[in-house]
Amino acid sequence: MACTHDHSCEDHDCSSNWSLYKHIDLAKVTALNEANPGSVKSVFKAWEERLNSSGERLESNEGDPELLVYIPFTSDVKIKSISVVGGADGTSPSKLRVFINREGIDFSDAQSMQPVQEWELVENLQGVLEYQTRYSKFQSVANITLHFPESFGGDTTQIHYIGFKGEATQVFQFLL
Repeated sequence: MACTHDHSCEDHDCSSNWSLYKHIDLAKVTALNEANPGSVKSVFKAWEERLNSSGERLESNEGDPELLVYIPFTSDVKIKSISVVGGADGTSPSKLRVFINREGIDFSDAQSMQPVQEWELVENLQGVLEYQTRYSKFQSVANITLHFPESFGGDTTQIHYIGFKGEATQVFQFLL
């Protein structure tokens, strides 16, 4: 389920070498129900910066902890694991449902559609947990939608970091 990090990350594939951060099309990342429009872009950063919470964070609107985050990639990727660092005091997301290669999903779709995979999350304030994907289902991912339906009891959901580990498979070629 989750990597417990009983080793030095620099000696294993926990390091930034496997981070897909550079393959996220950050300009096109969006979120539904974010309290501060555009703040979703702040949670995508280099692996080494995952615990730096001095900047903005993604937070849902007061009284509604549900969030839906759409992330397109600049090339097809294979995703091995997902990491989420949430907020303190019950504001971390408690569940994650994932949809791949589906654009335009809204809350109604997310609640009625079968996700590719879902996890019960734990509060990961130290950024040490990773949720392993069913790797065979996460090949050729052009975009991914993350549905966080609830928090650990807080009035909002806060996310400080979202990271993906895996590898890029091809670079998209655009004709001018």
